[in-house]
Amino acid sequence: MSGTHDETFGDDGSDEAFADLTDSTDSTDSTDFTDSTHFTDDALDTGLLEEELRQAAAILDPVPAELRRIAVDAFALHDLDARVAELTFDSLVDAIPVRGAEDPPRMLTFRVDDVTVDVEVTEDGLIGQLLPPGPADVEVLSGPRAHARLTADDLGRFTGEAPPSGPFALRLRTGGDVVVTEWLRA
Repeated sequence: MSGTHDETFGDDGSDEAFADLTDSTDSTDSTDFTDSTHFTDDALDTGLLEEELRQAAAILDPVPAELRRIAVDAFALHDLDARVAELTFDSLVDAIPVRGAEDPPRMLTFRVDDVTVDVEVTEDGLIGQLLPPGPADVEVLSGPRAHARLTADDLGRFTGEAPPSGPFALRLRTGGDVVVTEWLRA
């Protein structure tokens, strides 16, 4: 046998050295991990562990205030009762180019069930109409920024002064019905 083996084990290859180590420990100092009473309910309490981890994360890797604000605003945008109007026409994708038109407005059509929203996006703002026509409150959602609030008249027409920059969606409230369009980049 090798010299290393002889130093660790007895000359005959037995594990006397290991037996000496296990016999030399004092039974009062050892912890019996098979005894289920050693672990208390508090040590295994998931809520306590979660709270300790949350505190450690807050100290070691805090969430930036701006990110927290954006997350809260994004959650506020979520509307569980809203019906999502899908984009059915986008002039950037579906339209045939017109000769001589240098910067034509972007035309969008959204539909959900019997509701249609037509929107024209220009450098001057938004022009839109809700079908079937009727009054509605319209919000231009644009992420964490303040929402532009518009009002559709009795014919369902609405206009907005400033064009949306970046991603945007529209939320329309007509009586008890809420419709939110898909998000698009202006």
